[in-house]
Amino acid sequence: MPQVAVQINGKTYRMACDEGQEAHLLDLAQRFDRTIHQLKGSFGEIGDQRLTVMAGVMVTDELVALQHKITGLESELAKLRVGTGGQREDQISEALNKTAERIEKISAKLTSVD
Repeated sequence: MPQVAVQINGKTYRMACDEGQEAHLLDLAQRFDRTIHQLKGSFGEIGDQRLTVMAGVMVTDELVALQHKITGLESELAKLRVGTGGQREDQISEALNKTAERIEKISAKLTSVD
């Protein structure tokens, strides 16, 4: 299992990850480190543990907000799919009716020729 050295709040941590996930882990660590630095800029030195907990809560809050947004978008998509399906049924029904009318006209013409 590969190991990656990540830096968070000026400290280096060795972390294991799945093969091929090294770059992803580094990116995640850099994002978390930016959150830590934003908090340090806002609150100053408040202790590593408290800073880490605050950053974790902020990241979790962002995650929950995105999950709610995804749920809303999925609901909208489902409504659109249902609406589109209903429109398709109407279009198919209309096309079938027009086709039936054409067949009847052709049939009438063929019958009147006899």
